[in-house]
Amino acid sequence: MRKKIILSVLISILVLPLFSYAASSGGADTQAGALGGALTGTRQEVKQLRNDTDHSRSSQPSRWTVSVEAIVFERLGTANFLLVERVPGTARFIPDVPATSGTPALNSNDLKQGFAPGFRLGAAYHVDTSHDLSVSFFRISGWNATQSIGPDNPRNWLVMRSPGGFFQTQDFADQSMTWDYSTELYNGEINVQKKFSNRLTILAGFRWLQMHENLQGSIPPADRFKPTWKSTNPEYNLSEVAQITTGTPAPEYPPFWNTSTTNNLYGFQIGVEGKLLELGRFSLNGLIKVGGYWNHASVSTEVSIAKVVYNAGASTDHPAFASEAVLQCKYQVTRGIKLKLGYEVLWLAGVALAPGQIQETYSTSSPTTVTALGVNSGSHVLFHGGTAGLEFSF
Repeated sequence: MRKKIILSVLISILVLPLFSYAASSGGADTQAGALGGALTGTRQEVKQLRNDTDHSRSSQPSRWTVSVEAIVFERLGTANFLLVERVPGTARFIPDVPATSGTPALNSNDLKQGFAPGFRLGAAYHVDTSHDLSVSFFRISGWNATQSIGPDNPRNWLVMRSPGGFFQTQDFADQSMTWDYSTELYNGEINVQKKFSNRLTILAGFRWLQMHENLQGSIPPADRFKPTWKSTNPEYNLSEVAQITTGTPAPEYPPFWNTSTTNNLYGFQIGVEGKLLELGRFSLNGLIKVGGYWNHASVSTEVSIAKVVYNAGASTDHPAFASEAVLQCKYQVTRGIKLKLGYEVLWLAGVALAPGQIQETYSTSSPTTVTALGVNSGSHVLFHGGTAGLEFSF
């Protein structure tokens, strides 16, 4: 009996701690499971918070929009002046050629400059959902037209005349008369825009436009011999000129006529932009801008008389007007990138064009002088063409 009691006590001492350890282990597992569940829940909450933050950021409106575009415009219209006329070659050089009426051969509006490429950069800061501040700059250079008349060997004199008795003709029967006409255009503007609705925006701002032109007349090919024979036979005709092949080498003579004009237009403009169509990622917008400007126009002319160059220049301030119409299609490539294609028309009135200054250039022979009587700023010109580029919002 005593042995059974002792055996029961020993079993209790050995077994009870095992049950206690097992029970404590089970509790720890339960506590660990509870802790793991809490951690898992925290991770999910953090992940959800990050997703909510990213979505909040993506839904915020862009603050900036920048754009870059390639533009190709055609230049149309100019001041008209008779640049070359044909006088029959039977007319004696002096005094018959200056006094003989000729047949028109080339007018300044025959010099079609066609299309020229350029670029435009723009940026807009979105102040709030209704107001923007935008800047834009573009430049187009490369408009150029060159046309030659003759040689009409030995049938006609090729003659250019200007006020005051100036005239120019060829020195040799195999020479032609060539005119070159070039134009450059610059534009800079800053505007404040107010959006009245999703489809209508009004703008107002300051704009600067600069247009530079050059008109140049020359007699190619260059003289190969000094025309010293003019002093011994001042009344030769064109067929006699064709026979002269001797003399000393001639220097490189400058163009006989070279006129440059620069227009700087400073003023204010207003405009309205409307969304004409919206279909999925495509949208079609229209824009009209008009403005009044103060044009500071200047002219510089070089005239070669008896191979000596005389300079003349003048400047004036004159009111001017500019209007612009734009039709533009946009395609939303991604959230922050748009593709833009458009057509634009720009009209300038009250500007000084190079051919219009010939009538304002007066020459005298005794003494020999060349004077600019003023600046003709009453011309107008039209530019139109296509644009293509990208727009980035961020």
